Amino acid sequence: MGKVIAIANQKGGVGKTTTAINLAASLAAIEHPTLLIDIDPQANCSSGVGINPRTVQKSTYEVLIGDISLEEAIQPTELPFLEVVPSHINLVGAEIEMIDVMERERILANALRRARRKYDFIIIDCPPSLGLLTLNALTAANSVLIPVQAEYFALEGLGQLLNTIKIVRQHLNPELEIEGVLLTMFDTRLRLSNQVAEEVRRYFGDRVFRTIVQRNVRLSEAPSFGRPVLLYDITSIGARNYMALAREIIQNNQRFLLPEPTTEAASTNGLSIPASGRSPSASSDATSLRQHPGRDA
Repeated sequence: MGKVIAIANQKGGVGKTTTAINLAASLAAIEHPTLLIDIDPQANCSSGVGINPRTVQKSTYEVLIGDISLEEAIQPTELPFLEVVPSHINLVGAEIEMIDVMERERILANALRRARRKYDFIIIDCPPSLGLLTLNALTAANSVLIPVQAEYFALEGLGQLLNTIKIVRQHLNPELEIEGVLLTMFDTRLRLSNQVAEEVRRYFGDRVFRTIVQRNVRLSEAPSFGRPVLLYDITSIGARNYMALAREIIQNNQRFLLPEPTTEAASTNGLSIPASGRSPSASSDATSLRQHPGRDA
């Protein structure tokens, strides 16, 4: 059974969708079959992996209202080991349509039962709120990953999220854990970033990931090209940060993993991904992914 990780924080602009896209892509690059589920009506996660949400016919909306199975909504991506269930703007009305449904908090959990046998990891990108969509994700998940921006108001609102997690544990999903707290948008030049990091570590202790995601131009540019940063510029700091996060998560979740892939090395747009499960290196093949070689990473 694969590990289901919800990426959640009701505070917007903390790197939640960026983390969902690039963590999923990095896990897939290490040849772990990964499913990315977008349940945010904004559908930024879908467009960030090259899917136009305006043209999507089968999405998480149809899954949640019961029109189709989750398997029918799955679409491929550029990475051989990464598939996605895209979102659609119609999802904004799903919470109202789900109000009268029996066990409405478990709709996504029920839809995921078969999919969990196929994937090593299932990453769910939640909307920036604590409504019914996020509640469905937390009920379906084994754990929740909390991105925290390295800014002054970083811990603002986290108490409400932690309280929601506690309630979900008590009434809906007793096995829900905190996968970890991820510091994002970290600027090594600023004393403030280091102060926020110290405060987050003091508050969450060993739940904070060793990996820190630094501010990075390539990471910001990649979504406009509809690609994870790994495919946009594998040599960038952002790509290295998310590969490090993926390795950390894999190390912490060995008991959830399916047998290691035995296929020969896969190749995606010049990116060689070895079957041994090692992360891709910044080789001459990888440099072909750089669309703006003259700009600093």
